[in-house]
Amino acid sequence: MTGFLAAAAMSFAVIFVAELGDKSQLMALTFATRFRALPVLLGITAATAVTHAVSVGVGYLLGATLPTFWISCAAAVAFVVFGLWTLRGDSLSADEEKKSGATTRSAFVTAGVAFFLAELGDKTMLATVTLATQYPGTGGVTGVWLGSTIGMVMADGLAIILGRVLGRNLPEKAIRIGAAALFFVFAVWLAVEAFLNG
Repeated sequence: MTGFLAAAAMSFAVIFVAELGDKSQLMALTFATRFRALPVLLGITAATAVTHAVSVGVGYLLGATLPTFWISCAAAVAFVVFGLWTLRGDSLSADEEKKSGATTRSAFVTAGVAFFLAELGDKTMLATVTLATQYPGTGGVTGVWLGSTIGMVMADGLAIILGRVLGRNLPEKAIRIGAAALFFVFAVWLAVEAFLNG
């Protein structure tokens, strides 16, 4: 598998899992109960593309300056932290709840701005930075950006669909536990890779 395809596939999987039960997915669910789905999804896509481009740029710069063994070890630790963060769960603050309920502005702008701000420093942004350190080179970085963006948009699109169909009655705890378990699997995988290749 080429660097681009491997990076895109791994990034899609990791970010899709990271987004399950995340704050921004909860925002997507909330937006889905108030706005038409398409403008919300387009706003999410625009915000995600920009945020993940920044994340990938940071990860690329870090990957170019640090030794591979230590990057892989740090990535494994980061994924354990992401797993614990996921287990803890996320909730919307009063301000985020207010933004997601705003009906006077367009859904595209509201969703885009809210998602951009929610993603700054969030685990999906940090996971994208971590992934970009693992796939150096133009093909790898482009694959991480594309895969992570599509993974997040798909997860949030799923929340929008479920929000429209089921309302807010989703098994949030089960989603959190499953996503955290997958993060721990990725952490073990990265740690083994670090010691085998380091």
